[in-house]
Amino acid sequence: MTAAAEDMARCFEEALALPGVEQWPFEAGRARLAYGEALRRQGLIRDARGQLAAARSRFEELGARSWEARAAAELRATGMTRTGRGKAGETLTPQELAVARLAATGLSNPQIASRLFLSPRTVASHLYRAFPKLGITSRAELRDALEALPADSSATRR
Repeated sequence: MTAAAEDMARCFEEALALPGVEQWPFEAGRARLAYGEALRRQGLIRDARGQLAAARSRFEELGARSWEARAAAELRATGMTRTGRGKAGETLTPQELAVARLAATGLSNPQIASRLFLSPRTVASHLYRAFPKLGITSRAELRDALEALPADSSATRR
């Protein structure tokens, strides 16, 4: 945390890669939070979101509510929102995932519709249902939200 800006990322990565670091989940969560905060301040929003989301999850698992709230506030500061627990974190359907991936590339609803043999209104409906599940509010956030999906999630299979 006291390293020069150019050494900061390397130092955090080394600390988080230490063997057995997961023996201290609270401290690892705090390191991820500090790393995410530093990345956000440097304008590295995508990288910051990954660290901050990991920190928030760790604090949530540990029941450290005030630290979880701090990590959630930092995530909001990156522009990432989280909807109520009823929707956020739900798995996308295969069709929602396909539509979201195409939308993340910048295609319009009519372009997506023609590729997937759907109507533009159906595409809009899939996106409407996918946004709360991804915890986002705009198309601009799609790419980062899709990249942040866990690798073992059934929604990320291709």
